[in-house]
Amino acid sequence: MAIQAPEGTRDLLPDEALFWTRFKDTAAEVFGRYGYVLVETPVIEQTELFVRGIGEATDVVSKEMFTAVSGENLKRLLDGGAIKAKSRLSLRPEGTAGVVRAVVQHDLVPQGAAPAKLMYAGPMFRAERPQKGRQRQFNQVGVECLGAEAPSIDAEAIIMLMRFFEKVGIPASSMELLVNSMGCEKCRPAYRDLVRAYMDEHADELCETCMTRAAVNPLRAFDCKNEQCAAVMAGAPKITDHLCDDCREHYAAVRELLDGAGVPYVEEPKLVRGLDYYTRTVFEVQVVDGLGSQNAIGGGGRYDKLAEEVGGRPTPGLGFALGYERCLMALEAAGVELPRAQRCDLFVACVDDSVRASAFGLVQACRDAGIVCEMDHQGRSLKSQFKLADKLGAARVAVLGPDELAEGACTLRDMAAHEEARVKLADVPEEMHRVFL
Repeated sequence: MAIQAPEGTRDLLPDEALFWTRFKDTAAEVFGRYGYVLVETPVIEQTELFVRGIGEATDVVSKEMFTAVSGENLKRLLDGGAIKAKSRLSLRPEGTAGVVRAVVQHDLVPQGAAPAKLMYAGPMFRAERPQKGRQRQFNQVGVECLGAEAPSIDAEAIIMLMRFFEKVGIPASSMELLVNSMGCEKCRPAYRDLVRAYMDEHADELCETCMTRAAVNPLRAFDCKNEQCAAVMAGAPKITDHLCDDCREHYAAVRELLDGAGVPYVEEPKLVRGLDYYTRTVFEVQVVDGLGSQNAIGGGGRYDKLAEEVGGRPTPGLGFALGYERCLMALEAAGVELPRAQRCDLFVACVDDSVRASAFGLVQACRDAGIVCEMDHQGRSLKSQFKLADKLGAARVAVLGPDELAEGACTLRDMAAHEEARVKLADVPEEMHRVFL
């Protein structure tokens, strides 16, 4: 049996690979208008970064991270030894922690500096059970803004995210934006205690995982996909009823800015996202139809304490990530077709082998002029070359035979109109530019 891609991964074949490139380019274009610039961080980081940054109690850290072990360290483990902390490495399950680590390590936000606005795009890895909308290797595009705590940064990011989804082709009518505030270190501990007490009162109605979370971070229970747990947690205290004055004012300011920008949203008090580093504003965009239970296509929030968690100075931050594969599913559900990777403006067909060298030269001249050009490299008959040109979607075919070559010309055929004209070889690039470019 032939070797196949690992379970939970998939190949991006040419059409989709082209769309992924355009997807990233669109993100760079839209986010660039807001001052975001590209950064690339390693796909592998010290495991401690994710433990401290994301939170040990999260499913991402406790269940889903892929740990990378070198052959030498594997042997050390099998022999009963230990691995040094710096050698404990994991494939990144998300992008924020690595970007914040880079900001701290390279001091990209020195005292008094303007915020660092960064964007990234690339693969993430989680050891999840593969299903529709969930893979073990998936692609994300995200942004991080470090060094600004004003609510206008929160609103700006949310608006930017919605502008991107619209630009990439997801209908606004098919999306729903959810917003919430998770409070801060002043008001969240008391709220967490309220939720824990509520969960203890309903312990016999909640799953074992939720009760385990109750001891470490009870807010994680709001993420439980068990229908009974979700129904129980729907009656839990709402964080928006327990915000401190500063958080309440911040949340109100974000909503006021969104209202002013005409961005519709739904307040969802149970929205906590899946990671421990969030503070204050959190948001998520869901698709109404077409994705089933995995309907979130993007989201994020504020993380004002994350830089300190990874060893930096206090630096407020905010970011979001959007899933490429889920966006693709949303586009397919909306009937949007992917662009074709294969394109051919001109196919040069040889009547016989005597003209191949001249045909090869014409192909190169056209390519140098910016024309997508192909020719046969397998000795096909002229009839078969026309079939190949049609398969490639060639708009024009330049037929070159001994008679044409003697005149220093070719027969240029319009494949759609079935019209032909004699064109000098030297004029073919100009003629193609006149028609197409």
